[in-house]
Amino acid sequence: MAEETEHPQQEPRKIDKLDRDLFWFLIKIMRTIFVGFFWMFFNVFLGLFLGFAVPEESTPGRMIFFYSWFVLSLAAYLYMIWRFWRKKMDRPD
Repeated sequence: MAEETEHPQQEPRKIDKLDRDLFWFLIKIMRTIFVGFFWMFFNVFLGLFLGFAVPEESTPGRMIFFYSWFVLSLAAYLYMIWRFWRKKMDRPD
């Protein structure tokens, strides 16, 4: 009898932990996608819409600025994504 009363109490805790872990996992996925789209949108706006990346429309100084910004921001984005995903999640038992 004592075992039957303990078992239903332990099961919701395990499910709650799984739900919380799943919630944070989905938050990490959404954060990665949102930041990636924002980074791409901003660089496309600078490079193509304003013409910083197009050789016919830009000066060498603007192109150097854009491509150096592009490489540095890509490195920062990849570092940020690595920091988001470097921690391993616990296995759901």
